[in-house]
Amino acid sequence: MNNPHPPLGFLGGAFDPVHIGHLRGAMAVRDTLNLERVDLIPAAQSPLKDQATVDAVHRLAMLERAVADLPGIAIDARELDRPGPSYTADTLEDLRREHGAERPLVWIVGADILASLPQWSRWRELLHFAHLVVIGRPDAEPHPPEVSAWLTENKIDLAGLLVQPAGGVFTLAQPLLDISSSEIRAMLAAGRDPRFLLPDGVIEYISNHALFSRALP
Repeated sequence: MNNPHPPLGFLGGAFDPVHIGHLRGAMAVRDTLNLERVDLIPAAQSPLKDQATVDAVHRLAMLERAVADLPGIAIDARELDRPGPSYTADTLEDLRREHGAERPLVWIVGADILASLPQWSRWRELLHFAHLVVIGRPDAEPHPPEVSAWLTENKIDLAGLLVQPAGGVFTLAQPLLDISSSEIRAMLAAGRDPRFLLPDGVIEYISNHALFSRALP
């Protein structure tokens, strides 16, 4: 039996800056799972990363420009309004409360983060609130045995994901593009041209505000 509530997807990150890899990953999950939309959720402060290079106002503004003409891709800025570190479990708990008990929710992650999953707050509770969709990364490291076991125990197929509101892990075969925000920041600081790695609106915003240590020509 089909779930009458269309599934929603969410992709979190620093987006420092948002790049084509983020957008292509969100679009791939949107299309493969036939999601109503995917919301990009910028973190105020990741518990496992250094402070973002630019402040939240700029990161949010770049996101707004990046998704302006992308159907089914939107922004949810709730973590920017919450003090302290941005914990995924807290965000998913909020989202589940907001969308009710029946609607399928999907949290999207790159395979490269699985190695650090045991360091996440309440990581085993994530599936209480949503499904986890893992998309490939060329630079993904092997993950610990406890993560491998957890992924296997909770594996779900596409049909189950679309019916059940939460509780499954689905792996998307299409890999993420091999692009990273840190590499783009290094390019910008060196004065190199980031075209075709960033949306044009984001490039223009970076140039206008002289972000990442050096304005673009």
